[in-house]
Amino acid sequence: MRNVTKDNITDVFKSYMSDETAPRMREVLGSLVQHLHDFARETNLTHDEWRAGIAFLEACGAIESEDRHEFVLVSDVLGLSSLVDMLHSRDDATSSSVLGPFHVSGAPPLPVGGDMKRDFGGPVLLAEGVIRDTYGTPIPHAEIDIWQTAPNGLYASQDDAQDTFSFHGLMTVGEDGRYAFTTVKPVEYTVPSDGPVGDILRACGRHPWRPSHLHYIVKAPGYRSLVTEIFPDDDPYLDQDTVFGVRDDLVMNYVEKPASDFPDGMVLSGKLTEPFLSVEFDVTLAKEE
Repeated sequence: MRNVTKDNITDVFKSYMSDETAPRMREVLGSLVQHLHDFARETNLTHDEWRAGIAFLEACGAIESEDRHEFVLVSDVLGLSSLVDMLHSRDDATSSSVLGPFHVSGAPPLPVGGDMKRDFGGPVLLAEGVIRDTYGTPIPHAEIDIWQTAPNGLYASQDDAQDTFSFHGLMTVGEDGRYAFTTVKPVEYTVPSDGPVGDILRACGRHPWRPSHLHYIVKAPGYRSLVTEIFPDDDPYLDQDTVFGVRDDLVMNYVEKPASDFPDGMVLSGKLTEPFLSVEFDVTLAKEE
């Protein structure tokens, strides 16, 4: 039997992978174990610290559910989700940003000009823009999946008072590539901090706040799908997002306009008598490689 030492255990692990191991699996898993072993050696990891790490993972598994994805949240607050996004974003396209743990699949259709606000209170926001390719040409019939928090700072999957698809909509744009919808101005909110992720944040002296934002998933045949978020430039947490999701090109500007300037053809629940906020944000998709 080969003698395993603290210095050669990494090489021994790698030697256990057979010739049938897929090359990418060999590369990724081998590198992961290399870094884990180096981490333990560099920090002289103790048994108590190792057990605390295992307990943390077990606690994440215990709280994980269909509506609460604690492992995704761990990845988010450690910056891993954003790092993977940035590694695979294209410089000539809109930056990607974190999906987050609260997306709900199967949102109902939302027509161009449709309303997500419904009967919720709060400032009215009109969001619109054009989905384009990297040459600036509109992409017809692109699909945009939109979601956000309610005015109480909670997503539908977190709040029993909201229906399943509250503040969720799936829009297919027309020949001009234009999307448009009305909603309530999103608010900043805290990520769930009553579980293991909260323990990590408190241990690091970090807050759980995220700046307000709209979530988009944009798809079109022949183009790379884009998962992203857009953020207002006046949000107090813009420069301290706890999940590191803000990118320079994802920052937008709200413009306040009088109710009389609300455009025809847009749907809105109730009569608009107060000023509303307007934002234009174009999305650029890159061709599939």
